[in-house]
Amino acid sequence: MLSLDELKSIIADILQIPGRLDGLGRDDTLLGGIPEFDSMAVVSVLTTVEDHYGITVDDDEISAEDFETFGALLDLLNAKAA
Repeated sequence: MLSLDELKSIIADILQIPGRLDGLGRDDTLLGGIPEFDSMAVVSVLTTVEDHYGITVDDDEISAEDFETFGALLDLLNAKAA
């Protein structure tokens, strides 16, 4: 199971913005709230989590709503890991 802190760390590493996500929580905006978080970042985050946690997220299983907040993305990824 992926924790919020692990997810924030992965995103911060990919975006190369260490420390900027530390104070953010589940309900904070991800897509549209972090300028660096674009379509390439989405792919990188999914690939990293899939590789590290051994899960697969098919393209037809994701939507823009899954990337609205940290919590929405975390819930999607943890549902796939279950």
